[in-house]
Amino acid sequence: MFSQLFDAVDLGLVVLDKDLKVYKWNRWMELHSRISAEEITGKQLFDYFPTLNNPGFLQTFKFVLNFGNFYFFSQKLHHYLFPFDLEISLNSSFDRMQQSCNMGLLREEGTSERFVYIAIKDVTETAIYEQKLLEMNMKDGLTGIYNRRYLENRLQEEYDRSLRSRKPLSLIMFDIDYFKKINDTYGHQCGDHILQSISADVSSCVRKTDIVARYGGEEFCCLLFESPLAGAMRVAEQLKDTVADKTYYYSDESIRVTISGGVAELAVTKETVSELVARADNALYQAKRTGRNKIVPAS
Repeated sequence: MFSQLFDAVDLGLVVLDKDLKVYKWNRWMELHSRISAEEITGKQLFDYFPTLNNPGFLQTFKFVLNFGNFYFFSQKLHHYLFPFDLEISLNSSFDRMQQSCNMGLLREEGTSERFVYIAIKDVTETAIYEQKLLEMNMKDGLTGIYNRRYLENRLQEEYDRSLRSRKPLSLIMFDIDYFKKINDTYGHQCGDHILQSISADVSSCVRKTDIVARYGGEEFCCLLFESPLAGAMRVAEQLKDTVADKTYYYSDESIRVTISGGVAELAVTKETVSELVARADNALYQAKRTGRNKIVPAS
């Protein structure tokens, strides 16, 4: 009866002896590992899963075996213990089954023999759902780039880091010239398409470590780490030229667009985050007042 239950439960169950040899391996583990119980029973676990042969896992195993501790491996910290492939594509960044695992002690009745069990639960769908919720709080719904709230949080973090490390930090603010005219002429769906296209073009021009965010409406920000003003100006000029040199298409219409921008580097004196943003914003409006399709450095 208990053997049937061991194989019927919808989670992985592994029992190991004191030498880390497999004593029990249930049906769930067979299905997801593609290793039969007959093949692995009596064999060293590390022969099949060498990534588990690490100091952290070994220390946890010894604590459980010797002192009867109970240990929980959180998916948020470890992602998984056993590297099982995803059965189907779930449109996420995970390439392995996400697992929450428990490790505890078992004693053989009537003897002093001890075993350690590991219970493995597949939490991939929950992890993907949580990941999507997190992205919804970080990303702009229309363009897919970061939103203003995320930018402001990261800006404060990087501001503090820059002051501690004395490394440069620069901010580019830009917006689309005559964007209202695009909406009025071609419609708001076309305007949305332009916002999405420019977001993708700008993202492709900066480093993966930098942050591109939609600040509001047709206004965007780029946060450049360890980049002085001169380097940020070169990036901003590249963004401007990339947009100006491209023809955007919507339905049967071909549309030319330009952007204007302002660039500010964090001053090493006690400048606040708000003052940094204000200087970049002022430089942006100076660019718009003096002709558009240009980049202006902040004073």
